[in-house]
Amino acid sequence: MFVDSHCHLDFPDLIENEAAILERMAENGVTHALCVSVKLETLPAVIGLAERHANLFASVGVHPDNADCDEPDEAKLLELAAHPKVVAIGETGLDYYRLKGDLEWQRERFRVHIRAARRARKPLIIHTREAAADTLRILSEEHGGEAGGVFHCFTETIEVARAALDLGFHISLSGIVTFNNAIQIKEVAAFVPLDRLLVETDAPYLAPVPFRGKQNHPALVLHVAQEVARLRAIDLEHLAKATSDNFFHLFGAASRA
Repeated sequence: MFVDSHCHLDFPDLIENEAAILERMAENGVTHALCVSVKLETLPAVIGLAERHANLFASVGVHPDNADCDEPDEAKLLELAAHPKVVAIGETGLDYYRLKGDLEWQRERFRVHIRAARRARKPLIIHTREAAADTLRILSEEHGGEAGGVFHCFTETIEVARAALDLGFHISLSGIVTFNNAIQIKEVAAFVPLDRLLVETDAPYLAPVPFRGKQNHPALVLHVAQEVARLRAIDLEHLAKATSDNFFHLFGAASRA
């Protein structure tokens, strides 16, 4: 049993093939998936997927890349997070790669999400790119460890992974771990304690080898798990059980049924 802990099934090329996507998941032993919100305008599609399928879950949040969109406050996030299929707040965080200039608005949005997660008692889904120091600093200042959560699609160093773990967060690995040149991430895959590890696709992006460059989908999380198991020198079944158990422990509102 595998769980795709982070995907975007509401994106056009995936939701148009909803039935086929779910069928492929079943064929590859991927039993559940978390559909992650990136802005409030598209949240109804994310919630709709989770409502239609017992094995899909939703999050609520606004991605740090999205500048021109509805800006949530704590009250709005809390209202939306009360939906029974919403299991997390995010994705949220900081991205200094795609956007430049004065990004204080991005940091303030991140703080709002952390405060909402603490009040909602639901974990955070963290996105960080070229912003690790500020991400960790703000999480510490806002007591983000009280909510917990996951650093998704992890691409940072072992030192950053250790700091995230120390704050109480999990680490999730995507298809990038299968890329030949992803030496740093492969090292992280072997370093993170097994009880703090998740796997994901981030579909439709970052398809793993041997599908690199093609459209990603949750069934391909199997290939992520195979590479992580190889790097850790453990049986695939052992990794599957551990990462699935970790998912349901972290996202306590998600049901295995």
